[in-house]
Amino acid sequence: MCGHTRLDKIRNEVIRGKIGVVTIEDKIREARLRWCGHIRRRSMDAPVRRCEKLDQPDYGRSRGRLQKSWSEVVQHDLKTFGLVEDMAQDRRLWRAKIKVADFG
Repeated sequence: MCGHTRLDKIRNEVIRGKIGVVTIEDKIREARLRWCGHIRRRSMDAPVRRCEKLDQPDYGRSRGRLQKSWSEVVQHDLKTFGLVEDMAQDRRLWRAKIKVADFG
């Protein structure tokens, strides 16, 4: 895309800056928070909101490293951006806060 190969040994950050894109992690975080805002704006009767409240008493995790739940990851993302879940009610503000601007 830029005319460079792996043999040129140019860091990813430099190439991303040239092309004008942000990291995949940032884009995934943006999409996750966009979906979180969508869910928070729904009424409590919506099926998506009812699934949040499901209780799984006999749920056991497997051996090895514990996997983070979706809500744990979202809470971390909210803390990273300095957001509160109640801010999702104002869609325009929410989208402006979670938007990850491309470089270009």
